[in-house]
Amino acid sequence: MRIVITGGSGFLGSHLCERLLALGHEVVCLDNLITGSVDNIAHLLGHERFRFYKHDVTEYIFIADNVDAVMHFASPASPRDYLEHPIKTLKVGALGTHKTLGLAKDKGARFLLASTSETYGDPLVNPQPETYWGNVNPIGLRGVYDEAKRFAEALTMAYHRSHGMDTRIVRIFNTYGPRMRPHDGRVVSNFIVQALRREPLTVYGTGAQTRSFCYVDDEIEGIVRLLLAPASPGVHEPVNIGNPHELTVMEIARKVLDLTDSSSNPCPKMIQRYAGRTSPGLKSSWDGVPPCPWKKACAARSGTSGREPPRRAEFSSVHPVDYRIMPRLEYGARVKRPAGAEGAPRSFFATRARIHDFDRKSSQVVLHKRRYRSVRMGLVDRSGNRWGKQPTFLE
Repeated sequence: MRIVITGGSGFLGSHLCERLLALGHEVVCLDNLITGSVDNIAHLLGHERFRFYKHDVTEYIFIADNVDAVMHFASPASPRDYLEHPIKTLKVGALGTHKTLGLAKDKGARFLLASTSETYGDPLVNPQPETYWGNVNPIGLRGVYDEAKRFAEALTMAYHRSHGMDTRIVRIFNTYGPRMRPHDGRVVSNFIVQALRREPLTVYGTGAQTRSFCYVDDEIEGIVRLLLAPASPGVHEPVNIGNPHELTVMEIARKVLDLTDSSSNPCPKMIQRYAGRTSPGLKSSWDGVPPCPWKKACAARSGTSGREPPRRAEFSSVHPVDYRIMPRLEYGARVKRPAGAEGAPRSFFATRARIHDFDRKSSQVVLHKRRYRSVRMGLVDRSGNRWGKQPTFLE
């Protein structure tokens, strides 16, 4: 078979190219390299049955000669990627799916769409069967990825019903393995990087929340079997492929520590929220999150209380504020102090460029600027001391 794979230089796409070549098929790989890397397919570039073309699949796709199957895997997949490229994520899910379906229809080829478990949104049913319609927020920050995939599924089924095309839809669950990017923001890669650096493993909440992870070879095996399965009435419906066995995040953290022989400890991330009190101490609450069980070990290693990785001393006396009122700020945005909160920081202007992150423990706002790698902007304490980058304060 001659198979076209979009997003073929990405994490899953590169493993898919490798597997199909091993089965004797000819592979044409298309990728614009926004999140993919040629390094993932460098060992395939000299193969006689492999071709790579740098191309944006939201534009017209022309492939000479025959094509037997089209596999649409092009899309930013990690939260860090699709939050950084929201418009491109929507376009590749909509226009990219339309272009690849058009190619498959023109060539009379089989079509397989790589969808995601994120189509279920924040599910109220666990585990999710394919018949579950999901619990979604179409306008949330993650909606750009979820809705792009949901639209892609709807478009694929429309082509199947209207044009009689042989289509397949795979909903991919959490997958890990070689060629994952170290800083893509996913649980396994984050844990591995932190363990190898001997840093405390960041576990949000208590670590009791569960996740399931499928090794990439097993995921690719399921996808290839779905592609090569004979046409039948049920094969055109979405198919979940993942690991049904779930582990808690804390169990995953301990497993990573065992395999890396790291001296790190999993340290729950304490999310501090402003309690709304007006006392001079401006007390705060931890919303019932228990203290870190490795507090003493973390403190001995980092010189802190164990709740957080070490911070710069100059930010130690900054008051906590409610991070929920500032999920995203643009240049010139203002943040008001909570009503009735005596001693809380006054409003301030965000400096140039968007806020990259907000440190919920020490109330630091981490900014990403064009000319600098990163700048920390502190607020102001009750004594009027200003810390870090000088903001403009408002009355």
